[in-house]
Amino acid sequence: MYVNRILKKMVDQARSTFPAVLITGPRQSGKTTFLREEYGKESHYVTFDDPLERQFASEDPNTFLNRFSDRPVILDEIQYVPLFFSWLKMRIDSERSRGGRFLMTGSQQFHVMKNVSDSLAGRIAIFDLLPFSGGEYLAVHPGHNIQDLIWYGSYPEVVLHPEQRNLWISSYLRTYVERDVRQLQGIRDLGQFEQFVGLLAARHGQELNLSALSRTIGLSVPGCKQWLHVLDASYMIYLLKPFHRNFGKRLIKSPKIYFMDSAVAAYFSRQSSPEALWYGSMGGSFFEGWVVVDTLKRLIALGHPPELYFWRSHDGLEVDLILVLDGRYYPVEIKQTATPMPGHTASLDAFRRITGDLCEPGMLVCTIDETRPLPGGHTAVPWKAFGDRIESILHSGGIGGLSAC
Repeated sequence: MYVNRILKKMVDQARSTFPAVLITGPRQSGKTTFLREEYGKESHYVTFDDPLERQFASEDPNTFLNRFSDRPVILDEIQYVPLFFSWLKMRIDSERSRGGRFLMTGSQQFHVMKNVSDSLAGRIAIFDLLPFSGGEYLAVHPGHNIQDLIWYGSYPEVVLHPEQRNLWISSYLRTYVERDVRQLQGIRDLGQFEQFVGLLAARHGQELNLSALSRTIGLSVPGCKQWLHVLDASYMIYLLKPFHRNFGKRLIKSPKIYFMDSAVAAYFSRQSSPEALWYGSMGGSFFEGWVVVDTLKRLIALGHPPELYFWRSHDGLEVDLILVLDGRYYPVEIKQTATPMPGHTASLDAFRRITGDLCEPGMLVCTIDETRPLPGGHTAVPWKAFGDRIESILHSGGIGGLSAC
């Protein structure tokens, strides 16, 4: 079963303008399936997982490229032939008017992006294809509830085959640690690294305290920062920065940490079932994390660079998510409740007072079935409807764009 991806519209636009398009993202997010299903009938296909194709492209790049003069070509796992980018640049420059000629995928973001930046600047559009958004998941399982979405996560293989959840996640993580972490980053103590990831999973949805984490794991603060960078660059975690009008403070204050896939966070934090997760002590954090990450996925898939923050006042009020769109602020509270109350808007009111006319009325994302008005002009929004609401804000504001390198 193929699931239509939101990113398709942006890739179609890019193909009319750019000679090359690169789809990056975590392993198993559906990059190859996306390109083959959407563009495979009109394109050649080569995977550099094949050692013979790797050798051919490396040793005789011109002859390799001559095979594809008649149609576009999908070049899968392009990171395995880093020297190939220079030859690709020359071929693109010789026929610059041919848009969408080269469609590429790359999983290992650590090395791919540097080679692309060095060789194909101005010639390529780059997109991240993340695992399924909530809407894409519900296209497969329209009857699932939020507990199911959090428990099964968003990787296509698990969504399409829920019975394989535990086996797939453990196998995926083993591959991730062995290939991305050991081979690409040279981290030797994999046991300590896995313990580090487990400690982060227990802090899913919390503000990151590097000093406390360093003491617990027995690793220096610079070492913790390095490992956080590995997890961030490989799409395992997302760091949500605090909101400050002073941009410098945004960079030095502690972010909140979320796992990009809720099933991975549940696996590492030893959740035993969807019900135990939802009704346990971390249920609210998992719900908040799902909404934050789903917002991130929607913005990326729509070609809009995400500008997301959280806000905390000196007296303890907090807004879980601030969307900055076209210079305006959209504050969002996220509550694991089916009974929104006037008190839930206190932090939204406080944020509007300090940001004034730049701030739109707030939203409370919760588990209700229908949108409801709240005091102060705010709105309670069902979790199922929040993604569509983001899209309507983007479209009404004319916000969007391509990511080009």
